[in-house]
Amino acid sequence: MRASSGITFFFSAVLLASMAGSVLLLRQLDRLRTGATLEDVLYITSPKTLKRMSLGYDGLLADIYWTRTIQYFGSHHRNGAQRYDSLAPLLEVTTALDPQLLIAYEWGSTFLSAKPPEGAGMPERAVELVKHGIRNNPNEWRLYYDLGFINYMELKDYAAAADAFAQGSRVPNAHPFLKLMAARMAQHAGDVQMARMLWSTTYQSAQDPSVRINAEVHLRALQVDDEVTALEALAAQYRQKTGHFPDNFSDLQAAGMLRGVPKDPLGHPYKLAANGRVEVSDPENLPFIKKGIPTGYLSSKRAKFLPSD
Repeated sequence: MRASSGITFFFSAVLLASMAGSVLLLRQLDRLRTGATLEDVLYITSPKTLKRMSLGYDGLLADIYWTRTIQYFGSHHRNGAQRYDSLAPLLEVTTALDPQLLIAYEWGSTFLSAKPPEGAGMPERAVELVKHGIRNNPNEWRLYYDLGFINYMELKDYAAAADAFAQGSRVPNAHPFLKLMAARMAQHAGDVQMARMLWSTTYQSAQDPSVRINAEVHLRALQVDDEVTALEALAAQYRQKTGHFPDNFSDLQAAGMLRGVPKDPLGHPYKLAANGRVEVSDPENLPFIKKGIPTGYLSSKRAKFLPSD
């Protein structure tokens, strides 16, 4: 009876110590919300140290660090930051604590790889993160897809992208598009249609609704870029025929060059400037577009399409 009581007391003490440690750690991590910058308070960067402190609650700590990662990225993005010095360390700690936290690889690589102001502009660190994910989750074909995506879109390393897609295509239950993309990479490298295929595959295969939204937004941007290019080409043709740019789209309609009023993917009519330039009317809700941005437009610095949105 005495031995049983001793064991009970021991484990009760361990549980209380663990709870107390978790409370203290959470309070210290809560300093990340406001007041001090993350660089000032990110005092624990060693996953091994954190694992010892967690007393087996690795998954809980990983979730905490992942939440802090989103908060860190979101706050910096809203403020128009050009540097995200603590982003990669946060993601490395998160995925070391829980190597199977797939969302951290998927979104973390997006945060790291995108060019400022949309992201940290660290595609090489994004590649390292995803490769860590593949080592720990070799049968997750989406990680190979993410690796190929970063190599294609950000690094323009088409050979590495093709290799990643080819490796992923051999994973059980992999999306059939991986084999197709690996085969087409050499012929269509740098092609807009290839970019559209990549984003379409992301949209069709994503399990996280936020990832689907992000892909949909990029597909809209590609559509706008195509449509603006085509409309501006029509305006240039009109000028060749008449000696001046059309005043509005009605002129193009009267010339038999256009049917109806062209609208962007959100249903808003495009605007035609006097110099033949075509602009969107609501650029704030069409992020990532490269064409049709109104002259003098400055984007707000609000982060969009994060996992918590």
